[in-house]
Amino acid sequence: MITVLRIGHRPQRDKRITTHVCLVARAFGADTVIVDRKDLTLQETIARVSDRWGGTFSVSFQPWRKVLSTWEGLIVHLTMYGLPLEEKISAIRTHRDILVVVGAEKVPREVYDMADSNISVTNQPHSEVAALALFLDRYFQGTQLNREFCGNLRITPSKKEKLINDVVNQQRKAKII
Repeated sequence: MITVLRIGHRPQRDKRITTHVCLVARAFGADTVIVDRKDLTLQETIARVSDRWGGTFSVSFQPWRKVLSTWEGLIVHLTMYGLPLEEKISAIRTHRDILVVVGAEKVPREVYDMADSNISVTNQPHSEVAALALFLDRYFQGTQLNREFCGNLRITPSKKEKLINDVVNQQRKAKII
C-alpha cells in the first residue's frame, strides 16, 4: 500500500497544487493521501473524481507528526536535498507499505529525521507534483499506466477527438480537438 502524506497544506494558497498531488497520486498508483490540515472541499473534489472515474482512492486528514510516529512501513520523504532516486528505488521497491511525504511550505527538520529515506528527484528546485509522479512511475516501473479504474466515465484514445464514454448512461460524448 502506498500512502502519500501532504505536509503544510494551506487551503487558500495550495488548493490547486494539493488537488494535483491527489490526482497524480490516484492516477499513478497510490492508494490514499493524508493531508495534515482539514480541507473538506479537497476531500469532496477527489471523492467526486473517484466516483466518476473509478477506483477506491481516498483523502483523509491527520496531524503529520502522528502519521509519521505511528507509521509501521517505510517512510520516504521527497526532497531536493535527498539521495538520488535512481540509486535508491530498487531498495524502496522491496517494501510494500510506503508513506511518501511531500511538502507544501518549508518542511520541518523533524521530517528529515523521521524519514527512513530522504530521496531527491534531481537536486534542483521543482514541483512536488512532478517529484511524486516520477517517484511513483519509477516505483511501479510504468505498470500503473495500464491500470483499469472501472469507473462510470472512460476515455477512448483518439488521434483527433476527445472521446468520453459514459458507461452508466451508455452515451458517447465527442469533441473535435
